Amino acid sequence: MRKKTESAEPVVVIGAGMAGARLAARVPGVTVVGEERHAPYNRVLLADVLSGRYSPDVIALPATEVRRGVRAVRIDRADRLVHCDDGSVLHYGRLVLATGSNPVLPPLRGIGTTLPDGVHPFRTLDDALALRAAVRPGVRAVVIGGGLLGVSAARALAECGAQVVLAQQGEHLMERQLDPEAAALLRLHLEALGVEVHTECRVRGLRCTTSATDGAVRAVELADGYELAADLTVLACGVRPRTGLARAAGLDVRKGIVVDDELRTSDPYIHALGDCAEHRSTLYGLAGPALEQADVLADVLAGRPARYEGTRALTRLTLRSPSAGSFDSPEPREALDLAAFGEARPLPGDDVIRLADATRGAYRTVVVREGRLAGGVLLGDLGAVSSLARTWQDDEPLPPAMSLLHLLTDGGH
Repeated sequence: MRKKTESAEPVVVIGAGMAGARLAARVPGVTVVGEERHAPYNRVLLADVLSGRYSPDVIALPATEVRRGVRAVRIDRADRLVHCDDGSVLHYGRLVLATGSNPVLPPLRGIGTTLPDGVHPFRTLDDALALRAAVRPGVRAVVIGGGLLGVSAARALAECGAQVVLAQQGEHLMERQLDPEAAALLRLHLEALGVEVHTECRVRGLRCTTSATDGAVRAVELADGYELAADLTVLACGVRPRTGLARAAGLDVRKGIVVDDELRTSDPYIHALGDCAEHRSTLYGLAGPALEQADVLADVLAGRPARYEGTRALTRLTLRSPSAGSFDSPEPREALDLAAFGEARPLPGDDVIRLADATRGAYRTVVVREGRLAGGVLLGDLGAVSSLARTWQDDEPLPPAMSLLHLLTDGGH
């Protein structure tokens, strides 16, 4: 009797986010279970839904058959079954956990098991639509968190005409991706959009009205006693991998679900990818790595040799406004493009090449480590990003210094 191929085994994917949808588009016959009522969508563009630039159908991903509004509640590893909250049971030959992550709810006074009125996470399409329905010109909005999501939310709310304050506990914005100089330019741009930015700012709690019929938040309390008036409060304090199913099934879980270079968990029949997966002690929490992992896993499930050795994806962000200007002008630029890749923070012994052009509103910095490009940040003019990213992604030895300077100056054209 001929041995059954891996590709013939039923594949079940739990999670219909970007990683799960990408995998389903590349592996025929996959069954996808998703909790959200929406079709899979590009969460990178949620801020554009919030701002009103895009409607939900515009950010929908290519059609993928998904059992929507269904939650997996238990994994039976012995019989290879997935039990769902609608009573259905799915058999799998291979199971893929693409359960994503939940927004972190900070331990603030005023936040309990449920969020008060006026307080919104910013992680899903429903979150973006709820904020879109609540925001209006002149509304006072406080965004807690200055990472990628917080910056995107603050920009979108400002575009809606809100009076926005961004409170970041760290020393500068987008600490995971940007060096201090790039973050300072980003801050100038946000402030030109009308966003009031506070860094090294610790939030202590939320002050709610005491009315029995209106428990809405009215202010955000800072550790120094200062209060920020708020009609809307947005929580963008990071994410935490969703590992409950895996942990209950007895899989190896640390911060995330531990996977090897084939995205395989401690059970050889179960894989994990995206925000919930911990690969080589690293949690990425970004869309680019999740898509890369999905591509690798598609090859693995098809029986093709493939290994995931870490991300080579860029982080990109565009901040838009209707006005024109430059970084050193009180008027905002029409758009600020940002790209970050690799390790932009130098280690002892690294070389750093940095160029800044206030007239063109451009800033570029790259870190060189042992003759190779370790990472970099580009703001404003992204003409060099393709050449630099290709060199970084291919892990090629760098050209002579003057040639690298040429790449930084005009993208190698």
